[in-house]
Amino acid sequence: MATVRILPDRVANQIAAGEVIERPAAVVKELVENALDAGATRIEVEFRHGGRSLMRIEDNGHGMARDDALLALERHATSKIAETADLDRLHTFGFRGEALPSIASVSRFELQTRTAASDSGTEILVNGGKFVHVRDCGRPVGTRIEVTHLFNSVPARRKFLKTDQTEAAHIVQCVRLYALASPTVAFTLIEDARVIFRSPECATLAERVTEIFGRQTADSLASIESAENGMRLSGLIGRTGVGRATRHEMIVFVNGRPVDSRTLNYALIESYHESLPKGRYPLAFVFFECDPAEVDVNVHPAKREVRFRSEPTVRSFVIRSVLQRLRELGAPASLPAVAPSEVAGMPTRAAFVRPAPAPVFASKFLGPAARPLPPPPLAPPLAPPPVINQKSENINPQWRFVGLAHGSYALFETAAGLVLLDRRASHERVWFERLQAQFAAGAVPSQRLLLPVPLELDPIAAALLLDRLAFLNSHGFELAEFGRNFFRVEGIPTWMEPGDAESFLRDVLGALRDGRLPEGNLALAREELARLSAAKAVRLSAISSEPELRALVAELFATRSPLTSPAGRPTFIELNHGELARRFQK
Repeated sequence: MATVRILPDRVANQIAAGEVIERPAAVVKELVENALDAGATRIEVEFRHGGRSLMRIEDNGHGMARDDALLALERHATSKIAETADLDRLHTFGFRGEALPSIASVSRFELQTRTAASDSGTEILVNGGKFVHVRDCGRPVGTRIEVTHLFNSVPARRKFLKTDQTEAAHIVQCVRLYALASPTVAFTLIEDARVIFRSPECATLAERVTEIFGRQTADSLASIESAENGMRLSGLIGRTGVGRATRHEMIVFVNGRPVDSRTLNYALIESYHESLPKGRYPLAFVFFECDPAEVDVNVHPAKREVRFRSEPTVRSFVIRSVLQRLRELGAPASLPAVAPSEVAGMPTRAAFVRPAPAPVFASKFLGPAARPLPPPPLAPPLAPPPVINQKSENINPQWRFVGLAHGSYALFETAAGLVLLDRRASHERVWFERLQAQFAAGAVPSQRLLLPVPLELDPIAAALLLDRLAFLNSHGFELAEFGRNFFRVEGIPTWMEPGDAESFLRDVLGALRDGRLPEGNLALAREELARLSAAKAVRLSAISSEPELRALVAELFATRSPLTSPAGRPTFIELNHGELARRFQK
């Protein structure tokens, strides 16, 4: 029978590392938090090869004396809490005292630190959890930590790391979050000896957003400030109609800590349910503040998640605050009902039901001087597509047109009953397969713009776009780099309106961040690009004639998959005689 024993500190530290340090970005997170807790006003982060070979975090905080530096490498040694009650009044990022010993146990860890009261600094070198040396060193006030050969002592963990590009993206995202959380702190981020971004101390959050995400993003935001019953919401939110295809730019902070809060995320999404089309997410950089005793930050080992004592109260406050601000900005919003019995943090299904958005027709991107010249012709929305699958003709129904309902649904009578055809879903299926055929053939019609469309991006998005510039330029676009994180759209596919170019490319970049356009799989990348393009290519007219709808049915049933849209929605539904009889209780 096995006996109970106390684990050696080295083994315990490596187990803790599995909880706290799952990837290089987690190392950067813990060390940047320590720098901020030390009162740093300047932080520099450098990494190489996605953090595998090097991570260096240097700050100008108050530093540590030799005894404190040695003690910081012991488990559960911290200066931030002393007793359990302190967890209810946390004002620091770190508090567990596990990060430094956990990092040192799975890497080569070098710490240099000096306080203002000391003439010399302290250098400590730990390799795989074993102390190599402790000695004096010369350095300015502050702390410098260098982590190399991460997970060399635990090769199994190293195998679980993703590609350098993926790990680098996580590090960049992490540093951006803390740069947003602390606008008054200067941040520098260096990857493989290349400066990714350098942001000086900023007086406001808006300035920091401009530094990181670009002027175009900052101009689409509006400030928000609201307080009620000990809760406060501040920051920047997107204006009406400004959305993104992913949640990457919906960022929330709780008491200054960047977190992933389902309660706050769903509250933001609900607030925009009448201001954004379905499937779009709002822009938001918001800070929620409350009494530390009302929020538990000790839920997750990496402190990514938080739990509120009263989730419905927090959610209701955020929704009311955002809706009030949207009304002030001119958004036709109404307050969703908040049921007291609702599961904490989870919205009701009805809260996500949105009316079908009215079709938006972007104006041509032409200045006053260019208006006498007509723009290049756009491809007609219903140009006959190539017949992709002749076998589908045998299921082409003989439908008799009855009428158009709500501008979106065409009603047909068939021998079996009634059919409701979704115009948008059907057009998207036709366009999707048409574009797939064009991509495969390498023949994508494009048009040059009279006036290029400017595109300003954040550093991560700019790097992603540079990596896939050749791919996009071979699929109907003409994009050119025009400065640091700045591009010009000089040509677009013929199916696209010039005014849609910027939002479409941002959606493509969102898909790149999510890994939906993999660089190593051209077929899958083309399929996803065609899916995104099809949704943007459809521009429904308010009225459609019977010949146009019959042509649409013919085009739909010439495709490989006429029953669903590229997103998987049905293109039509059929009510047979039996269903009709049941509904009318015959």
